[in-house]
Formats: sequence, C-alpha cells, structure tokens
Amino acid sequence: MTVKSSGSFSELASGELLEIPQTPRGLPRVMTLPGIISDTNTTIDVDSDTTSSSSRERKIIVANMLPLHSQKDCETGKWRFSLDEDSLLLHLKDGFRPDTEVLYVGSLKVEIEAFEQEEVAQRLLEEFKCVPTFLPHDIQKKFYYGFCKQQLWPLFHYMLPVCPDHGDRFDRQLWQAYVSANKIFADKIMEVVNPEDDFVWIHDYHLMVLPTFLRKRYNRVKLGFFLHSPFPSSEIYRTLPVRDEILKGLLNCDLIGFHTFDYARHFLSCCSRMLGLDYESKRGHIGLDYFGRTVYIKILPVGIHMGRLESVLNMPSTCKKVKEISIKFKGKKLILGVDDMDIFKGISLKLLAFEQLLQQHNELRGKVVLVQIINPARSSGKDVQEAKKETYTTVKRINEMYGLPNYEPVILIDRHAPRYEKTAYYALAECCIVNAVRDGMNLVPYKYIVCRQGSSTMDEAMGVKVNSARTSMLVVSEFIGCSPSLSGAIRVNPWDIDSVAEAMNMAVTMPDAEKQLRHEKHYGYVSSHDVAYWARSFMQDLERACKDHYDKRCWGIGLGLGFRVISLSPSFRKLSVDHIVSAYKRTSRRAIFLDYDGTVVPQSSIVGSPSGDVVSVLSSLCNDPNNTVFIVSGRGRASLTDWLAPCEKLGLAAEHGYFIRWNKECDWEALVSDLDWKEIVEPIMKQYTEATDGSSMEIKDSALVWHHHDADPDFGSCQAKELLNHLEKVLSNEPAVVRRGQHIVEVKPQGVTKGLVAEKVLSMMANNGKAPDFVMCIGDDRSDEDMFESILSTVSSSSVPSLPEIFACTVGQKPSKAKYYLDDTADVIRLLQGLATASNPKPHQTTAHFKVAFDNVF
Repeated sequence: MTVKSSGSFSELASGELLEIPQTPRGLPRVMTLPGIISDTNTTIDVDSDTTSSSSRERKIIVANMLPLHSQKDCETGKWRFSLDEDSLLLHLKDGFRPDTEVLYVGSLKVEIEAFEQEEVAQRLLEEFKCVPTFLPHDIQKKFYYGFCKQQLWPLFHYMLPVCPDHGDRFDRQLWQAYVSANKIFADKIMEVVNPEDDFVWIHDYHLMVLPTFLRKRYNRVKLGFFLHSPFPSSEIYRTLPVRDEILKGLLNCDLIGFHTFDYARHFLSCCSRMLGLDYESKRGHIGLDYFGRTVYIKILPVGIHMGRLESVLNMPSTCKKVKEISIKFKGKKLILGVDDMDIFKGISLKLLAFEQLLQQHNELRGKVVLVQIINPARSSGKDVQEAKKETYTTVKRINEMYGLPNYEPVILIDRHAPRYEKTAYYALAECCIVNAVRDGMNLVPYKYIVCRQGSSTMDEAMGVKVNSARTSMLVVSEFIGCSPSLSGAIRVNPWDIDSVAEAMNMAVTMPDAEKQLRHEKHYGYVSSHDVAYWARSFMQDLERACKDHYDKRCWGIGLGLGFRVISLSPSFRKLSVDHIVSAYKRTSRRAIFLDYDGTVVPQSSIVGSPSGDVVSVLSSLCNDPNNTVFIVSGRGRASLTDWLAPCEKLGLAAEHGYFIRWNKECDWEALVSDLDWKEIVEPIMKQYTEATDGSSMEIKDSALVWHHHDADPDFGSCQAKELLNHLEKVLSNEPAVVRRGQHIVEVKPQGVTKGLVAEKVLSMMANNGKAPDFVMCIGDDRSDEDMFESILSTVSSSSVPSLPEIFACTVGQKPSKAKYYLDDTADVIRLLQGLATASNPKPHQTTAHFKVAFDNVF
C-alpha cells in the first residue's frame, strides 16, 4: 500500500513522516462505491453523497493487535492462524445484535514478509474478518516499543523522565513513527469502511491521532474511542510536547470512553486548560462543544466474559488442579496476587506488607500463604529487571525469616501459568489482593469474584455443597480503575505498608457472614456489568452521539494534526458582500445593529479603541439618511462616547442597553431601575476576588462583573459556580439577574438585554411611519444572540407592517441563532465598507432623530 496522503499531516508532526515502503494492496474492496477510496489528501465530505452498499449493520473494531494467534508451520512454511479466545476484542461482540458484521483492523504479533502479505491479508479477511496493517519493522519498533511504551505509557502512569534513569525524554523521531503508524491504520480502514453506515470503534492509547486522519477523509464518519489505560492529571499530561495534537485527535471522535470519572475529569481538565473548552452535562451525558460538534464522554468500566470464565471453571484440567492445590495447602488460607511484572503493579510493596503481616501477627505464621503469580513481562527494560530482582530478593528474605518445615510463606510462580491453573487458584483463594500503584482497569478482581462463585462441577471438585454460601474478600488499591465499582472491597493506599498489612489481616479473619454479604454485592455487579453490557452500552451511546450527523453541514478546517470539522445548521452560511449590497441598494429604510468587541474591534485588542477605518466606515453609514445605525455594547458609556466621538449621527447603547443615546446631540437615557442590590453584591464579589488569585471585579453604572479569565481555569470555574449560587440566593427577592458568561459572572437589572435595544429601535421606526425594510445585525457572543432573537420576533409582530430583509450574522463559525456568519472582524469591516460605498452619502441632509422615553418601557 502506497501512502501518499501524509504530507500535510507532517507539518504538525514536526517533521516528515517516516518513509513507508510500498506494500501490496492485498485487500479486496469491501465497498465499491465511486469516490470513496482515494490516495489524495483532499478533504471532501464524500460520504454525504453516497448510498449504502448493504443494509447489514457493521462495526469496525480497531486496535493495535488483532485478536489472533499466529504460528508458522516449520515443515510447510505456511502461516497458521487461530482466534485468541481470551481477547477482549472478541468478547465485545456479545454486546452487538446477532446479525451484526464485525470487522477487525490491527497488526499481527508476528512479522510477515512482503511477498506473503497479500495472501495472508486475503486469508485473514475471508476466514476471520480481520484486516492486517503490516507495519514496516522500523516503524513498528519505534511506534510500539518507542513512543507507546517509552513515552506515552509511563506518562499515563504518572512517571516523568526527570532524569535519564527515570524514562526516556521526548524523541521527535518516535513521535513521527507514531503518526506514521496511525496513518497506515487509517489507510487500511479507508479501504474497507462505508462511512455512511459503519461505526468505527478505536481502542487504546496506541491510536490517539487516528481519528484525525479518518475525520479529515470522511467528515461525518461515526467514530468512538475507548482508553483502556489511566488518563493523567493535567499537571502531568501537559509536559508532553505533542499534547495538543493528541487532544485534538481524540476530539475528532464522537464519543470518548474512560473507565472512571477520575480519568474523564483529567481529560476534561486538559481540554479546558490547553484548548479553552468547557463541558456541560446534557440530560445526564457529559458533552464538549467542539466547533459545533458535541463530543460526548462515556464513563463505564469494562467487564469480563462470564461464559468464558465459567467454561474454564468446568474444564477437567481445572478441577484436577483444584484438587492438587487443596491437598498441597490443606489447612492454610491462601492470599492470591496475579500481576504483570512491571514497576506499577506494586508487587514489592505487596510483599513488604505481607512481611509486616507475619511480623505483627505471630498467630498467622504457618496458616497464611501468599501465592504470587507473575505474568510474563511485556517489555524488558532496566526498570523491569530491577523490579524482578527486588521481588526475588524480598521473597527469599521472607521465606528464610518466617518459613517453617513444610511451610513456605510466599509461593512465587514466575512463568506462563495456563488459564486453568490461574482459575484454580482464584477458586481456592481466601483473599485476592491487587496492590498496583497505578493501573487502568485490571480485571483480576472481577475474575476472582466469578471463580469464587464456582459451578456445580467445581463444587464437586472442592467438596463443597451445591447451595452453600459463597464468600470472597478483596483488597484493592485505590489507584486502579475497578476500585470505584467494588464498594465491598477493602481499599488501600499501596504505599502505606502498615494499612495494607492490616487490610490483609482483616480479610483473612473477617467473619464468614460479612464475607458472604460482600461477595453477593460484588457478584451481582460483576455478573450484570459484563463485557457484553459494556460493549452494548458504549455502542448505544455512540449511535446516539452520531444521530444528527446528517442534520448539519460539515466542512473541515486546519492543517495537519490540527484538523477539525465545523458542524453547523444547513441554513447557516457565510454572508456574501455582493448579496447584502444588492439588498442594501434595493431598500431605503435600514436599521443596522453592530456589537463592538469582537465585531468591529478585535477581541484580542488591549487598547479597545476603534481604528481609523472603523470610525470612517461608521461615519459613512451614519451619514446616509436612509440608515439608523447603532453600536450595542456591554462597555460603559464613557468609553463609547470617547472612542466614537467623530461619528456624530451614530446611535450608542452601553452596558447591554441600560443606557442609550440616539446621536451625539442627544443626552444619554437610562432605564428607570432599582439598583440598591449593588450594595449587597459588591462586598460578596470583593470577597471572591480576594480569595481567587487572578480574578478582578468591574464596577459599571448598572452592573457588577466578576472576571476570572486570568485565574487558574479549574479554580476560577469552580469559584464562578459558587459565586453564581451565592448571588442567586441573596438576590432571590431583588430586581436583578445573575448571568454566567465566558470567564465572567455578571449581575445586572432585570430585563436589560441587547435584544431590548433592537426591539425598541425597530418599534420606534415603525411608529414614526418608517418601518424598516432592511435589518442587519452583527455580533460575536452570547449577548448578541438576544438581538438576533429579538429582531426575528419584532419584525414578525404587528408593529412592523411588512417583513423586511433580515441579515442576522455572527462572527466566527459557531452555533448561533443567526443565519449567516463572517470569519472575523476584518471580514466585518470589509462588508461595512461595501455598504458604505453603496450608500452615496449626502452630508447636507439630516436624518430624523428618533427618541424614546425608556421610563415608559417598564
């Protein structure tokens, strides 16, 4: 497969993607629709114009490794493949409808020679519905053993490379290999996906920028992602040099899943701190608004495959092993640990706690045995070798110090233990301990619970009555993903050796009645929240997240890994200068409403005063006798008066419409309102300002505003929520409203909105016999949405006899009540200049001055 579409993505990958050698396109096209599969990098929303080739539901499961075992026959030289019956990817099919077609995309655990790849790909697709990616050896090594295992995995487990002995520093070449590998996965998916109908579910941290490649090719592709590892806190994650690219990659999904709320909270905090995104709960579902798309967050721990475990329980080899273990440890209580050999599993801490247990409780010597099964290490780095050495040293010391004839306190099984052997130990262990210092989900406790429930065959082997009460005890680290779901477990801090030792003592000495209650609670949860439930729940939420894909217009923006999709209403389009000028020339009674900050003056401007071009174009528009022009702003009247003094015929509305002036010759008028509430609000806001570093308070004539833009994002947001609740309570009987905006909490009089200004100006024009036939309103923030809404309702009422041409326009491509948008303030000025040129102003004529007594409004 030739990868030709990697060019633009290399820009954000900070260097060229690694050269990917040409490999044969061995896969038959599952889809044969024209225009879907392409080797170019053109962003076209082609899927909106295609039709499904099949009505059968299909899910594409994408993971680093395919759920297959591979072995080469030494005699024939042919590859033999079989399904990995223990693979989670295989088990999750149970959560789908029976007629669902499931296709797997991923790598093989062995390297296939280039000349064999086409034949192997064909076989895997036909026999196992698997699509192999065939990563080149150099990319695979740098991608998996380099970036994934040396940089992402330690970072996600809170290990920073503060010095060479504590991990590898960021390596740009490894990052390029990661991007290249993700690009190869994307190309393979593009060969087989039907973007209109298929759901694509991506798994784990190996493929976090893959969504960007897919979203760039198919704007409406249905994408889900589940992270099976922890997601670190923002303080840890933001040390990653490519942090934004990975976050944006995940945000190109429709649904992102995490095991626990802690992991989701860390991700949301990173989005807030690094990308300025806020989240909200939408009918019980957490959603992030990302350029018009809602990216949903799913929190649900993965489960186990009940049937698979129960079938192993009933195997003859399992029953035989149970009998052997029972005889070997007769009269002793077993504490079981099953862990991978790595530095985060806390094996040495567990051994130290067990040593402490034997030291403090002499009565347990000779009666309690810790069986520690160690799964083969997934890597062979220096840290793994050190952890292994420490484990062996500690075990030797404990056995020498506390061992007795025919009694070995710690049994270390450091080899590949078959499923039936582990299951036998699970079934016999009095207690299971998982002491990891940081881990993703960890399903060991779930497996232990199911095995302790047993089966009729297992009961017979153990000599247990069929309907006898079942017991189990769990000691789990509070830093693993399954901990929140196991409310009956004894939760421990693995670093606190004393508390872990005491937890083990409590577990083996607890009365059977208590153990039974805890077991029943756990078994009820584990059996109902199995892997099928997890997969079904995730897919249901993904379907819901994608249901409005075709109700909106989509187009892509951004280069490389910064690519994202804008998703907006079908009627929402860019306002053409020629289009509005044509309508402008046809009309003679025009009302023009303009916001100030972010509309005619850039939001980033520190000075705040308008440029000469802005003053000039506003003056030209005002001098046209057919125009009534208003600046409607949240700023104070002093600033607006000073900055816009040259525009003598310009109407001004300050502080969101509390003050209004029809032109320079008129006085400012204010709404008659009770402002005594300011005496209540001001000391409260001062208190929050003093308590929140980086915040400030702005005192206006009609309002008080608390700003937290420069405060810590999380703390500022937390304080803003608290201040909002505080003020709403104390002002419940006052004529004031509390509103939370972008980094502000504002208190202002009831009924004061920009919409009120638009309503009164339009009504006054109609009452004076000059009902508008052209209305234009441009603004950029939430307060301007009131104007858009008010204009539509006012012109639809009886006060305006005929429907004018309306141009409600927001600044920036974002969801809005407006029908049109302009990209930025420069676009706004260009449009206003086009209207000014069409005006042919007549400076010697004077416009009628409308004046309204705002006292009568209320």
